[in-house]
Amino acid sequence: MSLSQVRFVRNVTSWREMKPGFYHGHVAYLDFSKYGVQAKPMYINVVRDPIERLVSYYYFLRFGDNYRPGLRRRKQGDKKTFDECVSSGGSDCAPEKLWLQIPFFCGHHSECWDAGSRWALEQAKYNLVNEYLLVGVTEELEDFIMILEAVLPRFFKGATELYRTGKKSHLRKTTEKKPPSKETIAKLQQSDIWKMENEFYEFALEQFQFVRAHAVREKDGELYVLAQSFFYEKIYPKVS
Repeated sequence: MSLSQVRFVRNVTSWREMKPGFYHGHVAYLDFSKYGVQAKPMYINVVRDPIERLVSYYYFLRFGDNYRPGLRRRKQGDKKTFDECVSSGGSDCAPEKLWLQIPFFCGHHSECWDAGSRWALEQAKYNLVNEYLLVGVTEELEDFIMILEAVLPRFFKGATELYRTGKKSHLRKTTEKKPPSKETIAKLQQSDIWKMENEFYEFALEQFQFVRAHAVREKDGELYVLAQSFFYEKIYPKVS
């Protein structure tokens, strides 16, 4: 527990003037009930193939993105490719750098950040299913947005159409990125950390596809939200 967590929980739950609120950022799962508050936020998130995520971040640190192209990045000037980094055993592409999505879903327990922890993996899975409203995957982002619009129209009304037609649907793209070789991928896939991160990713993907199958249908290349699949047989008291 840290004071910053306490302040964050109090801020989110007691700030009445700015509600509803949408908080976006790099925040590991935080159990609000632990701090004695009844109001809990609805968590949503998006996960990515672990190797694709690491490759993208590797080049992002060197070349930045199209959102702020003039900003100097921490590794700017380093021309070494991701393949060359893996081949030479560099720290920026080490298997330990893959350990990111599991700890963020696991939370703030110290073992969540212990790379290769089986307990952290299982806790991350538990939180994904029980504490997150929806977790999407980057390769099926439109489906993710469509479901959010159906479930939370107050926040996401019109988001699907904006994603399809807007000019800023893909605002942040790494400026320069070279796909890794088969040899590089095979080397990373030998690590236990990749196996666990990939297991979590596959778990998240399966769960999202399960949710999607019960929420939307595809027809003529377009996705449609399914109609209401329940009804009330009797409602009392009857309205005259």
